[in-house]
Amino acid sequence: MRPESSHKSFKVTLTHQPHTTNKYHPLLTYASNFKLPISQLPKMVRVKEAHVVTPSDPTPNTVLPLSALDSQLFLRFTIEYLLLYRPAPGLDRPSTAARLKTALAKALVPYYPFAGRVRPQPQGLGLEVVCRAQGAVFIEASSERYSVNDFQKAPKTVAQWRKLLSLYVTDVLKGSPILVVQLTWLADGAAAVGVGINHCICDGIGSAEFLNYFSDLASEKCQGLGLGVSVDPKPKPVWDRHLLNPDKRSEANPAMHAEFCGVPDLCGFMNRVTSRLKPTCIVLDERRIEALKRACGGESCTSFEVVAAHVWRSWARALGFPKNQTLKLLFSVNVRKRLKPGLPEGYYGNAFVLGCAQSSAWELGERGVAHVWSAVKRAKERVDSEHVRRVVELVSESRASPDSVGVLILSQWSRLGLERVELGMGKPLHVGPICCDRYCLFLPVTGERHSVKVMVAVPTAAVDNFHRFLREYNS
Repeated sequence: MRPESSHKSFKVTLTHQPHTTNKYHPLLTYASNFKLPISQLPKMVRVKEAHVVTPSDPTPNTVLPLSALDSQLFLRFTIEYLLLYRPAPGLDRPSTAARLKTALAKALVPYYPFAGRVRPQPQGLGLEVVCRAQGAVFIEASSERYSVNDFQKAPKTVAQWRKLLSLYVTDVLKGSPILVVQLTWLADGAAAVGVGINHCICDGIGSAEFLNYFSDLASEKCQGLGLGVSVDPKPKPVWDRHLLNPDKRSEANPAMHAEFCGVPDLCGFMNRVTSRLKPTCIVLDERRIEALKRACGGESCTSFEVVAAHVWRSWARALGFPKNQTLKLLFSVNVRKRLKPGLPEGYYGNAFVLGCAQSSAWELGERGVAHVWSAVKRAKERVDSEHVRRVVELVSESRASPDSVGVLILSQWSRLGLERVELGMGKPLHVGPICCDRYCLFLPVTGERHSVKVMVAVPTAAVDNFHRFLREYNS
């Protein structure tokens, strides 16, 4: 334990003035490796101040190894959430910001690795977290341009909401903060909270557990207990990253795992799927999802399976791939209970592998949604304990990583519990990403537990067809 790691909130000095020639935003001057050129910062949001927030109590001074799954090449980026809260008449902004900073400092005690820094291990291919209570970043900002209405539909461009998380980390391994929280006050009194978390530290489930604990600490009830009183996280956070390291007992052959095998590119795939991207957002309500289940076989179908199949099929049809182009749907499969023995409750590291459904463009377009659903279901069922152990071996020893050709990546945020992150401001009106790109997200719909909001960016020329095919849910 290190006594000097008790809570301090260091204000980041804003020295940059509009008339100077400094090309970097002042928020980012305290760490040179995650600067963002000011030319890339939209003018829709004004940063008021930024603080480095450290744990409120002493925390261990240590270096923690990350697991083989945590250290995967394709996870070396930042998970970015955007939560929107309704206008609250009479809400005191300074006290709300102070309350969130206090709650953040408390949350960083049991989750102290979030206040550390990720780096490569000195020897080997893995990563580790240096825990010295370096702190998270808390930013307060305001916008006279944005209001609640701007978030009722998809953004106009992929990066329209970028400044709602102003500190954009381009390299997560060079001393950048693991956690960034930005509170932005909007023109109509609403609040937007942007959160950035280094994906090497946790997966979606782990990040949601942390954010819900942060939310509990930020509630007025908890704050009323006094600064010296806190609540215990539920579940209690568990590190134990050694549980997802290779055990040398599994025979790992990349050919057994379609997610790591490339497919021929028959159409200039990357140019086709990234050309003039336009964000889209459509809600599939309970009625539509039940219709999809009936079309796919009824009771044996899950909502995720049928919606994933329908979205993948609609995407493939809208983009008009050659009939013989092999396409893959990659989606995360939680392995906490699939492993034998299972992972302990509260394990917040990356505990997922990629399910992979594969089909030709012709099959996706012509054989119907039930056929596509069966491919998705089989991909889920393949993920057993032995499958997971082989993946751990592959990503550790041969650095196996998914290829991009033919791939649509899907991530399910609708069941993480992000809609419960109130932060003392009520349930969020909107939960989604900071930027909407070609990775497809399933998002929760406020007040509609059985509905799913589908958000993904597709080429502008394909938008109308994509929407049309999504609505043809009986086909």
